[in-house]
Amino acid sequence: MNNSSANSFAQAHGRYIRGSASKVRRVLDQIRGRTYRDALIMLEFMPYRSTGPITKVLRSAVANAEHNLGMDPSSLVITNASADMGPVMKRYRPRAQGRAFSIKKQTCHISIAVAPSSQSTNSEASD
Repeated sequence: MNNSSANSFAQAHGRYIRGSASKVRRVLDQIRGRTYRDALIMLEFMPYRSTGPITKVLRSAVANAEHNLGMDPSSLVITNASADMGPVMKRYRPRAQGRAFSIKKQTCHISIAVAPSSQSTNSEASD
């Protein structure tokens, strides 16, 4: 089942990922609009902890595009990448004089969508 329409895209979601949404967004902003290969290389060498879960979600989106829509991974571009806040885990830490200090362990939801680049679809149409 090969959908060759211009609006076809594949997406993947990573839910309840440990880490704040703002720290994940700074990485997603760097890879948005890049090709799949360039994004993987960038994620490999970035010094942030959030690159691991982002790489897993990106690989899942590309696998969805390849398996479900029959797209070529070398022609895919990241069209949409976003991170939304998830639920906050509330923990408490003991402090001086019997007080409790609250700790908020944040989670986020990562969404990545990939689509074939316009250059590759134009070159395929001319062949």
